[in-house]
Amino acid sequence: MFTGIVTDVGSITSVEDRGDLRVRVATAYDTASVDMGASIACSGVCLTVVDKGPGWFAVDVSGETVSRTAEQWGAGRKLNLERALKLGDELGGHIVTGHVDGVGTVLGICPEGESKRIGFAVPAALAPFIAPKGSITIDGVSLTVNDVADQADGTAHFSINLIPHTQAVTTLGDLAQGQAVNLEIDVLARYLQRMEAYRGHVQQKP
Repeated sequence: MFTGIVTDVGSITSVEDRGDLRVRVATAYDTASVDMGASIACSGVCLTVVDKGPGWFAVDVSGETVSRTAEQWGAGRKLNLERALKLGDELGGHIVTGHVDGVGTVLGICPEGESKRIGFAVPAALAPFIAPKGSITIDGVSLTVNDVADQADGTAHFSINLIPHTQAVTTLGDLAQGQAVNLEIDVLARYLQRMEAYRGHVQQKP
């Protein structure tokens, strides 16, 4: 479990194809305090530490994960990192599972003072779960949705504001138009949708 509050920006130093991808990430974390088998969110993707050394850790990324996430698994790519939440830690963002629900695309970026307003397009499967003033995780960063515009084809556009601090301490300050991002919807919205679908199924039974 995570909060969507990024605590380091790491960089992929090598990628080795072993069937799955063995990805090595440089980090400012004290890796002596990172247990083997620990979970680290890498731009919103919960992955397991399988090797480590001073200033780096390695994870295995399955083909399934590669197919369902943004194109971020190349050497030199920067990743938003967050270690798993511990009992008693402050919940500064919102509840994040590290399971990517889909990939969105940056529509445009507009400066608003020192902040940026960034618009995203999301696929139809995710559109019902995104609401104004609700929470969303973008590349592992907990953010608040400003507004949502439903599209005729069932997809949706939404926007967020990115303050200077978030621009400085995450990769989102470097986003560009057309770039793909990992999205995780609010876990509460996921459960509410499941409850509503189940209720409708029960009501349809003779």
